[in-house]
Amino acid sequence: QVQLVESGGGLAQPGGSLRLSCAASGFTFSNYAMSWARQAPGKELEWVSGIYSTGRYAYYVDSVKGRLTASRDNAKNTLYLQMNSLKPEDTALYYCVQGWGVNGHSRGQGTQVTVSS
Repeated sequence: QVQLVESGGGLAQPGGSLRLSCAASGFTFSNYAMSWARQAPGKELEWVSGIYSTGRYAYYVDSVKGRLTASRDNAKNTLYLQMNSLKPEDTALYYCVQGWGVNGHSRGQGTQVTVSS
């Protein structure tokens, strides 16, 4: 069955960086676009980024453009999200999604990112 396991979350200071990873299994990773979504406390799930199966093109919600970068290593079946210049409003539970959107075909359990001084 499909498994998506996120890691790399934690506490960061404003302006700091984190790198999230998502280890995928149970499907042919290189055949699927992948997305990152997040849910902040008291808010709805929000799509953050999507990346095509080849990794050549990635798209972002306006609020993270220039700060967050999605990438993937199809040989390792792993999706990444490099998070730089973090802001308190980036605080959320971050999910890896198989496919496009906030739900896609499957979604992981999430990794918590907290940005605070």
